[in-house]
Amino acid sequence: MDHAADAFRTDLMTITRFVLNEQSKHPESRGDFSILLSHIVLGCKFVCAAVNKAGLAKLIGLAGETNVQGEEQKKLDVLSNEVFVKALVSSGRTCILVSEENEEAIIVEPSKRGKYCVVFDPLDGSSNIDCGVSIGTIFGIYMIKDSDEARLEDVLQPGKNMLAAGYCMYGSSCTLVLSTGSGVNGFTLDPSLGEFILTHPDIKIPKKGKIYSVNEGNAKNWDGPTAKFVEKCKFPTDGSPAKSLRYIGRYLLIIISSFIILTKKSILSCFYLVFLKFCFLTICYSMVADVHRTLLYGGVFLYPADKKSPNGKLRVLYEVFPMSFLMEQAGGQSFTGKERALDLVPKKIHERSPIFLGSYDDVEEIKALYAAEEKA
Repeated sequence: MDHAADAFRTDLMTITRFVLNEQSKHPESRGDFSILLSHIVLGCKFVCAAVNKAGLAKLIGLAGETNVQGEEQKKLDVLSNEVFVKALVSSGRTCILVSEENEEAIIVEPSKRGKYCVVFDPLDGSSNIDCGVSIGTIFGIYMIKDSDEARLEDVLQPGKNMLAAGYCMYGSSCTLVLSTGSGVNGFTLDPSLGEFILTHPDIKIPKKGKIYSVNEGNAKNWDGPTAKFVEKCKFPTDGSPAKSLRYIGRYLLIIISSFIILTKKSILSCFYLVFLKFCFLTICYSMVADVHRTLLYGGVFLYPADKKSPNGKLRVLYEVFPMSFLMEQAGGQSFTGKERALDLVPKKIHERSPIFLGSYDDVEEIKALYAAEEKA
């Protein structure tokens, strides 16, 4: 690639232009969907700016409240949720909103209602805010049956009914990955233009990957198929090379452990750092960062059920469904341990589920292990 020439391209495919091009393929379209996406993009830009200046603007730390999941809310959690709720309502194209931060679904007032339902996690991985690890926003879009009569049943649909899904990752760069049901495309925010530019067109996940991503701290509580798969990743019996473990929490532990070794601090300081290491083991996690890497490089992301969480930990509507939708659109698979993830029909808006998603062949191996156990 000629990076010098690429830096001065004049024919830029912005996300606005991309969405309008897609809209032109549907002559019956009135532009409602495009308007909704533009408001989501605006929310992502706002949150990106807030994340970048969080330390200076005193947005780091706890807000002093607990959300519906029982998690302590960060100041940026609260801000991000308000930004997206207001952006989506003001679009005039939404009818029902479901956010991780709100216990009940938000029913938009009749004068501002549209025909879409949006489910979202305004700031996934927010426990990583204070230590600078990549975090993100996850969203999914459904069409409802009747905007005049907003009902919760319109939200509790299987993931296969989604019209679009995506996530925006706030890290070394701000990357928005989007699918409207015809492939997956990635856009990177150019700060000088204030626009998302198409940088990863038509993303396809490799059929088989060399990476697995899971919190091995929970290994003693896993079921048989999960334990067998991870064992096979580390010690393959067919002569193939072992897979590499890549997990965001793991990186933090390595960084902290290295800091303890390299800094010749007092014993008290070392004990303090060991305590921090334990804290990061228990709280630091970012689904967006792990799934983004899996989508680009292949492999498998696992967040299985275990003895402590028999129903899994990730939320179906605004974590499992959007990421599964993207993975399948990119040529991968998603599986709950019992069925295809997108076939799951949620009964509650904050319902949880186990999830295995990634390269087609890797998920196929997991499905075979569960099938074998069920047969036995």
